[in-house]
Amino acid sequence: MKTAIVNLGSIVSGDWREPYVRGDSIVMEDGKISEIGTVSSAAVERCDVVIDADGAIAIPGLIDSQVHNTFGDYTPRQKTVGFLESYVHGGVTTAIGASEVHVPGRPKDPAGVKALAVAAKKCFDHFRPGGMRVYAGSIIMEPGLVEDDFREIAAQGVWLAKAGFGAVETPYDYVPMVAWAKKHGMITTVHTGGSSIPGSSGIWADHLIKMQPHVSFHVNGGPVAMPDEDFPRIVNESSIALQVCIAGNLRTTFVVADLVKKIDQFDRFLIATDTPTGSGIMPLGMMYMITYLASINGMPVESAIAAATGNNARVYGLNSGFLQKGRDADVVVIDSCVGGSKENALDSLRNGDIVAVAAVVTDGVPRFVGRSRNTPAPNRSVRVTTCRIPQDYSLPAH
Repeated sequence: MKTAIVNLGSIVSGDWREPYVRGDSIVMEDGKISEIGTVSSAAVERCDVVIDADGAIAIPGLIDSQVHNTFGDYTPRQKTVGFLESYVHGGVTTAIGASEVHVPGRPKDPAGVKALAVAAKKCFDHFRPGGMRVYAGSIIMEPGLVEDDFREIAAQGVWLAKAGFGAVETPYDYVPMVAWAKKHGMITTVHTGGSSIPGSSGIWADHLIKMQPHVSFHVNGGPVAMPDEDFPRIVNESSIALQVCIAGNLRTTFVVADLVKKIDQFDRFLIATDTPTGSGIMPLGMMYMITYLASINGMPVESAIAAATGNNARVYGLNSGFLQKGRDADVVVIDSCVGGSKENALDSLRNGDIVAVAAVVTDGVPRFVGRSRNTPAPNRSVRVTTCRIPQDYSLPAH
């Protein structure tokens, strides 16, 4: 399938160093971006589907690097069906699971946590809710796991490992397990801050510096933040990626943002939601975090978008997150909302407004075009102008 988006007002790349792509078109083929920028009319005419953006703005599909999926598109924590598909309507095209910790009655023995991780990973290899790609099957580190366990599950494709919910006596007990997971090529993540569920313990700077994981989950608090004096230590005494979440502490979000900007290590700054949890379902959580950073913290809006896209892709080794030739064809078209005070999406985000998600494309396939059911309508008429495939990509009014 070949898909084109034309007549774009701007193309935001997802790379905070070079935030814009010159030109007004994107062509996608076989799930990848084949041309971007200035595209010939002949290349557009060869496409099966052409979307006219009417001057709206393209950004990479958002990567929510902390969702609490279980199995299927269901969250037992909130007893909600279809939450992942709903997140697509908030511009999220990739979700990374924070382990299947909320599976009812989840196993906690070594055999059980391995089986849970492998099963979740393999299920989501073949399940795309709303067109979203979900990276699931993060093994939960529990007492009794040994290095051979990490070697075994890595051989079965599991590449994520999570510390922070295990029944360890002290968080320092995670240190060897994190090292084993890293040795066998796994991306390691660690709960950060106060306890988020009964039975778990707080994890602070001393623990993180000893563990040296790839990612500090919800470093701004999930939902309870570390003491303020711990933040400069994690930023300056490690190279750990620092993930901030909408379900955390907003004040400490800005503390972390200012610290990484000060040392010019913005690649380490990641945006996620940490939902669904006790904080609920947040289909627009990624967009809201972008607005907070751009409108209150003063972060360049292109950088805030990069923290939700390209920065996550770099840390997790994904081929998505950037609007570049050869990257996964995950594209979101955004615009200012009807009734808003700003003329375009980027100015709306700077103003603190949510934006209209006018179209979402994943794997080069339009999932909807024209309006999202979770945002107001766009000011511009984003529409399909050519369709050689019998499919209606528009949605009814909400």
